[in-house]
Amino acid sequence: QVELVQSGGGLVQPGGSLRLSCAASGGIFGIDDMAWYRQALGRQRELVAAISVGGSTTYAESVKGRATISRDNNKKATFLQMNSLKPDDTAVYYCNVRGRDSFWKVDDFWGPGTRVTVSS
Repeated sequence: QVELVQSGGGLVQPGGSLRLSCAASGGIFGIDDMAWYRQALGRQRELVAAISVGGSTTYAESVKGRATISRDNNKKATFLQMNSLKPDDTAVYYCNVRGRDSFWKVDDFWGPGTRVTVSS
C-alpha cells in the first residue's frame, strides 16, 4: 500500500510561518509531479502549489510571494513553506503525488491532510 504521511500543521498567528511536510512510502515508483492542495470549510479543494520533477513550480495567485514548494526525491517528499500567513489560509492541506503503483499504473496518491489554522 502506498502511504503519504503529512506533518507540520497547527495553529499560527497571522503573519507567522509554517512548513508542511509530506513523505511517501510503500510501492510508489516513477514519481512525477508533486503538489499541495487545501480545502477550507465550506469550500472546494483548491491547488496551492505544484512542482514538477524538473523543478518548475506553479502557485495559486492567493499564495504567490508567500509560499515555496520544494521536493526531495531521495526521501520521496515534498514540502510547502508558507510565510506571512493570513486567516484565509486556514484550511486542511493535502499533499498529492503522481506516480506509479506496484502494478506500474499511473495514479495520484493523496495524503490524509493536516489542518492549518491561522488565528490571533
